Amino acid sequence: MLKEQERERYSRQLIIDGFGEEGQERLAAGRVLVVGAGGLGSAAAYYLAAAGVGTIGIIDDQDVELSNLQRQILHDTGRIGMSKAESAKMTLSALNPEIEVIPYDFRLTAANARELVERYDIVVAALDNEETRYLINEVCVTLRKPLVEGGVLGFSGRLMTVLPGVGPCYACVFPPSRRVGGEEPDAGGPLPVLSTSPGIIGVLQAHEVLKLLLKVGNPLVGRMLFFDGMSTSFHELEVKRAGDCPCCSLLRGGDEDAGAESTVD
Repeated sequence: MLKEQERERYSRQLIIDGFGEEGQERLAAGRVLVVGAGGLGSAAAYYLAAAGVGTIGIIDDQDVELSNLQRQILHDTGRIGMSKAESAKMTLSALNPEIEVIPYDFRLTAANARELVERYDIVVAALDNEETRYLINEVCVTLRKPLVEGGVLGFSGRLMTVLPGVGPCYACVFPPSRRVGGEEPDAGGPLPVLSTSPGIIGVLQAHEVLKLLLKVGNPLVGRMLFFDGMSTSFHELEVKRAGDCPCCSLLRGGDEDAGAESTVD
């Protein structure tokens, strides 16, 4: 049962048709891991915390830099040099002291990814490098954990939701063997990003997570959503599972899969 202060905090959600206290309690019971506390992770985590998701894990091994502040709203000038994970916890806890924020100030690797992901219901990939994208995708597929994936470049962005065994995974859409380059500049230079682009995609990632926790609506499974900031327009591309995907081709399909049962009605 919600406390009185929670009823006031979430009052605009509670009056949504079909939401009510049961919906808020679903969010409170949710455990979401945000991989990356940069531009995408800032927006996604901020709105998950505001909505009342009960446990949010934030993993990032970097410290706050001045160049981050153009787009990474979890941090501020006074925290330059601080761990991004700790800075994120400070911001989210100040926004909503009713939730638990768990910072992980280390890099996600093949050695620790499985143990970490096992603790959570849903993973948000808020990354700017392909190596870690493929790693988190593989771990989520192996553990049958839903993954909300997003990326930005300049004025544009895209996102998709992976329900292992139900729809395509990240490696189905972007096969590692056929990838040429990627979003990162070849020389390892900074990724060009308009300040608002990760905000738009990160908020949509949070929106996907909330739908999954609430078991409502149609997640972006089998669909990739693209945002064109130059024309302020969206379009979808149908994406399908690859029969030869090195990551998810052996998974069962259909509603009998545990991932489908745990996320959507």
